[in-house]
Amino acid sequence: LRSPGKGWLWVSLKGQARATSLLPLPSRYLLYDVNPPEGFNLRRDVYIRVASLLKTLLKTEEWVLVLPPWGRLCHWQSPDIHQVRIPWSDFFDLPSLNRNIPVVEYEQFIAGEAAEVVVRTHVHLGFTGFLCENQRTEAPGILFSRGWFWGYEETRALNVSCLSVQGSASIMAPVLLRNTSARSVMLDRAENLLHDHYGGKEYWDTRRSMVFAKHLRAVGDEFRSKYLNSTDEADRIPFEEDWTKMKVKLGSSLGGPYLAVHLRRKDFIWGHREDVPSLDGAVKKIRGLMKTHQLDKVFVATDAVRKGTWLRLRPRPTHREGGLCVTVPRGRFFIGTSVSTFSFRIHEEREILGLDPRTTYNRFCGDLEEACEQPTHWKVAY
Repeated sequence: LRSPGKGWLWVSLKGQARATSLLPLPSRYLLYDVNPPEGFNLRRDVYIRVASLLKTLLKTEEWVLVLPPWGRLCHWQSPDIHQVRIPWSDFFDLPSLNRNIPVVEYEQFIAGEAAEVVVRTHVHLGFTGFLCENQRTEAPGILFSRGWFWGYEETRALNVSCLSVQGSASIMAPVLLRNTSARSVMLDRAENLLHDHYGGKEYWDTRRSMVFAKHLRAVGDEFRSKYLNSTDEADRIPFEEDWTKMKVKLGSSLGGPYLAVHLRRKDFIWGHREDVPSLDGAVKKIRGLMKTHQLDKVFVATDAVRKGTWLRLRPRPTHREGGLCVTVPRGRFFIGTSVSTFSFRIHEEREILGLDPRTTYNRFCGDLEEACEQPTHWKVAY
């Protein structure tokens, strides 16, 4: 809590009180969280939406986005891996993120002068029939809230208010600029905010800034070189450490000499029966694609129950899903799972790397659909 009239801030961190000098700060801090059951790749998409909001705020004031720590996602099923208070730097290159918008890790936030009180806004999504328009409704707030806060028990919210939102992320800008003077504000359930400019330059700038961390790239590169006879040089895949200098033309990259596959199972088997094949059906499709594209290796990213012998990219503590995200996009040909956010992110990554869309936008069909419509064949109607 901040002591009125005094230049000190007391922060309780891991059971120990610490005094921090309160220097004049130019920035306000935006925090956010996502519904706990949501997976890694949906959270990557929510980051893009919140980044758009931050860019809107930056037109009026100086703001910094505080990155929400990762932990205990439902798709992470390796009990031997530390899965709480995981920083973004485990997955993404922070200098690359900062070339797009100013960001800090949560540990940096609570350790510095920024750690004042947090006004936590719980965001709900509301609809009025089928009319989609920007709307928001506020409800009375409550004081002092204890919550999950990513496993940091020392964090408290001084004030909590509820907001029903229908619209794009920028609808929150007037609330943050005019309705509160708090230096630090948290938006809960930020997945309810929609994209401001989906598919536009702002969207792709943020998406391109989400460069994987160097150690993850090293893991993926080593695996590709050792087992898939694949390197960026041989596969004609360009890469610049500074994403703002990376210019590619779609179709200019070749891709590695292997078929890349993302095959969702588990909840997709009953939740999307019409779009997910049986394992026998998937094997038949994979063999057909390997023959068509003259590929003798296949890399499969799947949550299927393990049967038989597999050469596995193991999820060591510093690997997790990121190692898969580095390897899968670089295949010569990719086939994914319909409506899966993991496959969506692979599509984006392949576009960023300059791979041909015809080798990218392909999906499995259910066993009852021998020739289901493929996104590759869609045309824009005007």
